[in-house]
Amino acid sequence: MFITDIRKEFYEVVANQRVALLVASDIDALCACKILQALFHCDQVQYTLVPVTGWQDLSTAFLEHKEQFRYFVLINCGANVDLLEMLQPDDDSIFFICDTHRPVDVVNVYNDTQIKLLIKQDDDLGVPSYDDIFRDEDDEEGDDSGNESDEGSEPSGKRRRFDEGAVERRIERQRAKREWEARRREILFDYEQYEYHGTSAAMMFFELAWMLTKDTKDMLWWGIIGLTDQWVHDKITHMKYVTDIATMQRHVSRHNHRNEDEENSLSIDCMRISFEYDLRLTLYQHWSLYESICNSCYTSCNFKLWTLNGQKKLQEFLADMGLPLKQVRQKFNSMDMSIKENLRDVIEESSNKYGMKDIRIQTFGVHFGFKNRFLATDMVHATAALLESTEKDETDTDNFIKALDSLSRSNLERLHSGIDLAKKKLIAVQQTVASCICTNLILSQGPFLYCYLMEGTPDVKLFSKPMALILLSKYLLKAFVHSTRNKRCKLLPLIMAAPKDVEKGTVIVVGIPPESETSDKKNFFGRAFEKAAESTSSRTLHDQFDTSIIELKTEDRSKFLDALITLLS
Repeated sequence: MFITDIRKEFYEVVANQRVALLVASDIDALCACKILQALFHCDQVQYTLVPVTGWQDLSTAFLEHKEQFRYFVLINCGANVDLLEMLQPDDDSIFFICDTHRPVDVVNVYNDTQIKLLIKQDDDLGVPSYDDIFRDEDDEEGDDSGNESDEGSEPSGKRRRFDEGAVERRIERQRAKREWEARRREILFDYEQYEYHGTSAAMMFFELAWMLTKDTKDMLWWGIIGLTDQWVHDKITHMKYVTDIATMQRHVSRHNHRNEDEENSLSIDCMRISFEYDLRLTLYQHWSLYESICNSCYTSCNFKLWTLNGQKKLQEFLADMGLPLKQVRQKFNSMDMSIKENLRDVIEESSNKYGMKDIRIQTFGVHFGFKNRFLATDMVHATAALLESTEKDETDTDNFIKALDSLSRSNLERLHSGIDLAKKKLIAVQQTVASCICTNLILSQGPFLYCYLMEGTPDVKLFSKPMALILLSKYLLKAFVHSTRNKRCKLLPLIMAAPKDVEKGTVIVVGIPPESETSDKKNFFGRAFEKAAESTSSRTLHDQFDTSIIELKTEDRSKFLDALITLLS
């Protein structure tokens, strides 16, 4: 059931209870979790935080905590399956679900007692109406069973022979039921066919904090990072991003206006958030401009930097801006002030000449004190790198806690270590994209493109993680579209596979929709993967909250792909 008043129906209900927070492993969920934690600290609400990476984790976490807790808050997980069917909870357990995954399962929508959805109604959800999906079968069964008992009590069956009206009525009823069921299947198929994402969970909880008049600048910043995560990982359309940015901008203006009169607006430990029309160059303020241009998806694909021609074009671009190579190759912080002052305008002017019309994007920046400045995109890349770190043999939970820590401004060292990891990850992505394109690893399979990273590829361990593999896939598809001459291939989606666990012999497979500026970001691979696995009895594990990411036994890969080709042709 959808909650209409988040304050009354959610916050005031859990405020005097012990709550279990089950939080998915993505940046938006981390930010939403930080905001909710801050609110719970304000009101001294007792809670237990449990990170969950997939459905198995979620089930285990629920089993471990169902005795002690009655209230469960699920962040970015749980909306797109029939939760009660999966967890089999007691009748008094109540689940509050704030999840960006769409479509929302219809049973969750129409369950009034145990499932409470903290989901924006103005997202175009398109939920089918109750009568199209559910019908009371008591009346019909009553009629039918009545007839059957008559049969039993009339051994001669004479009355049945003459009562043709009853038989016809029964046949008519069965026909109507069959028609209704066929229509129901069709409606559900249309509704559940595509997977996509709705309003950021962090924004939802920020709005709750605002309603409670407990919103702080930190919470606002986490809300912004949650939204930026959806843009960086390409989960929402550009239109949706711009609309949500405008909402956040109003909150930023309100906070800045409120602080104008305060004395400490320039003190060493203050925090200032500002709306920026900044460059689409990843981490450029923490790197050299040259490395950022080389490792940003936008510039790298436009210049085709994996070719000699592209490298030449980049040198011309730098010359066109009139920036000395010595300046461009040193750390951004060390560049001459005179160059930095109007750097964005200079880059924008030259980019326009090279066909990069939208090198600037609406975003937000933050100043912690005098020295530290970060863009929202920097935060997303750094936190994602910590969350999926493969550096040391640490558990998912350790990584989750480190990533959560990096979002606090008291923990800038952790954030800087995240930025270093993010640079390594971006370089690995860039190199893998270049090698896949130069060695023609992307094959056209008919209805989709396919690329498999072999065991032994550099950095292959990094791409056994879902977020890193998705980032690589989006980047690779964009690069392929820029480099191929085949017009048909430009319109195809991509399936990417990488080794997951060599000992178990599994690969991780992800499917992403075709690359286009106007794309609605809807992904049909979730349903296609399920059907293909079913029809070939491939050994798959559909454990991720995103249905378009699965694990597959290596030896089942070819029959699984054949089934997909047949299915999508």
